[in-house]
Amino acid sequence: MIRLLSVADLISITNAVFGVLAILFLVSNIIEPDLRIRVSFSFILLALLADGLDGIVARKLGKSEIGEILDSMADMTSLVIAPAVFIYFSYSSMISCCITRHAYLLVALISFLSFGIIRLASFHIMKKDRFFIGLPSPASTLILLTIAYLMVDFIFVLPAVIIIGAFMASNIRFPKLDAKLDAIAAVLILLTIIFDKTYYSFAPILLLCAILFYAIVGPLYLSRKNINIL
Repeated sequence: MIRLLSVADLISITNAVFGVLAILFLVSNIIEPDLRIRVSFSFILLALLADGLDGIVARKLGKSEIGEILDSMADMTSLVIAPAVFIYFSYSSMISCCITRHAYLLVALISFLSFGIIRLASFHIMKKDRFFIGLPSPASTLILLTIAYLMVDFIFVLPAVIIIGAFMASNIRFPKLDAKLDAIAAVLILLTIIFDKTYYSFAPILLLCAILFYAIVGPLYLSRKNINIL
């Protein structure tokens, strides 16, 4: 079975490993809660970088027969399950006093998980050359992950989780970024890992604004360009 793997597959496995580490740090008692959140946040961001890198390597060096399946399984771990656990842990102190809030958050996260499964299971069937159908999983993860990390008010988090999840499984078209824009996104992620919340949280806020701009303007851009669905 090992012989079936390509270099890109090894990067996909690394993506999944980062996702698992993000979850393990959250549930462990090795370090204090605030530091756990920061470390977990960084691991999920590293998983996102690995997710982008495996596609680049696959295009350059070729992909294996199991590459697409392996990529989806890795993304399920790091881009759906790990962010859901991260959001739950981040707001756990706010929901412990109220069973209603607890239930609302669980319903929202289960919705996100369900939409994520649908998207990743159908991604390779509905894949297009010039655009994505539905909001890409990395963009969805970045929006919700950063919102939770910045501790946006709980009342805004619940609808955001459900709406972003629904956008993932929607038929809305989103543009594929070129190499330069992908590089800019990678730089913003690295800046967020390095600077964290220093300097008034400029790095995660800048990253969030960039991804929201893509999510809002991207479909409008495709509509104006009138790109054929075929």
